[in-house]
Amino acid sequence: MVEPSELTHTVQELKSYLSFLKDSGYTEIPLETGFKQYNATMSPSKKTSNKTAKTSSTLDAEKHLEEIRQEIGDCTRCKLSKTRTHIVFGSGNPNAKLVFVGEGPGADEDAQGLPFVGRAGKKLTEIIESGMGLNRENDTYICNIVKCRPPENRDPEPDEVSACKPFLAKQLKAIRPKVIVALGKPAASTLLERAVPIIKERGT
Repeated sequence: MVEPSELTHTVQELKSYLSFLKDSGYTEIPLETGFKQYNATMSPSKKTSNKTAKTSSTLDAEKHLEEIRQEIGDCTRCKLSKTRTHIVFGSGNPNAKLVFVGEGPGADEDAQGLPFVGRAGKKLTEIIESGMGLNRENDTYICNIVKCRPPENRDPEPDEVSACKPFLAKQLKAIRPKVIVALGKPAASTLLERAVPIIKERGT
């Protein structure tokens, strides 16, 4: 599980980075090569009226997420299925521009079937709503790289990440966010598809 202090640091740096891009004249977010299943799907669709496009996009994203959840089913693709209480798929706005991706569910999340509802989740909600001026449910979507709780809140193991990774890619493809925030080293490594020395990546 990611620690609350790490959440604060990550989101503060995100705000600073976005402000820098805005001041520099950027209108889009530059993405690193990585997580090819997701990046390859990000080409824009043909233009329609704003109202029609927004309604269609929202309905399509919600429908696609429901289909992905149905595809996961009562998953037994890895050993985490043996100890979980609930699959924690994700929650928030299916059409969100901002997605947070964590490592995996903790005890509270496993009990409720929802992501980031424990101590770290309360801190994340505080950062989103008080620090960023956004509404967690309406303005963001939150999920994890694995959908079941690793025992003792350990980091997900490679075979567990591999079992869940296709579904994470499909979630991101359905939502099509403009910004993805990786919460913790395992999440960053999975999204970038390489080892991530977290201090070097985000600075001290």
